[in-house]
Amino acid sequence: MSRDRFSLVGRRALVTGASSGIGRAVAIALAEHGASVTLHHFGDAAGARDTAAVIGHGTAAIEADFTDGKAISAFADEVGSEPIDILISNAAIERRRAWSEVDEAHIQAHVAANFTALLTLATRLVPAMAKRGWGRVVATGSVMARRPRAETIVYASMKAAQLTAMRAMAREVAPHGVTMNVVSPGAVETEATAARYRDAAFRQAVAAKIPAGRHGQADDLVGAFVFLCSDAARYVTGADIPVDGGWTIGDAPGVLPGTTA
Repeated sequence: MSRDRFSLVGRRALVTGASSGIGRAVAIALAEHGASVTLHHFGDAAGARDTAAVIGHGTAAIEADFTDGKAISAFADEVGSEPIDILISNAAIERRRAWSEVDEAHIQAHVAANFTALLTLATRLVPAMAKRGWGRVVATGSVMARRPRAETIVYASMKAAQLTAMRAMAREVAPHGVTMNVVSPGAVETEATAARYRDAAFRQAVAAKIPAGRHGQADDLVGAFVFLCSDAARYVTGADIPVDGGWTIGDAPGVLPGTTA
């Protein structure tokens, strides 16, 4: 049956940054489609436990600081001790700062968490996927890779670099049944951004710029992730799928150039 093409029964998934927001929503959705899921978090044990409790079945949650290269490597070794079929590279940091005030520590933290972690995990997990003849890697990108802002210059640059890396790797492993894609959210309300969205003026300004007329929720992303992880997407690789209410095609009609949200 056609719905069986979206089944993830028998697949093992790793979701990074799964204690809240998009990672939590994706982890739960993968489990709902039959995958067994391992969760990663940093500094949010309660959130990880909550996600694991929703999924059930003894779901493991592992903590690691992705701004620390040694911690990334140790985490990759730990999770790579058993076969992983699906890698959701979602964990990231976004620390806003005026571009003229960016320092080395700011840069290195973003490089480690938003780029090095992906490459380290891919290096550890993807070759084994290729040997088994099936694998899925989906990274959480950002509209900022296409629409960067000065105060997120390092974050946006790393999201663009992530897409380049994913496409480069995808070319190598496509003949072996492994696909590698990016899902790029736009303005999405999560626990980390909830305070901003409680401001009615901010919420209205964001909605006015988005063709769909509203900001996104984490659940708006899960369909793209589940699709890309399934057999239904076996011929999709190296893609960057925006899930942003149409923001990347341009501001909503009637928005004046130069206005910001």
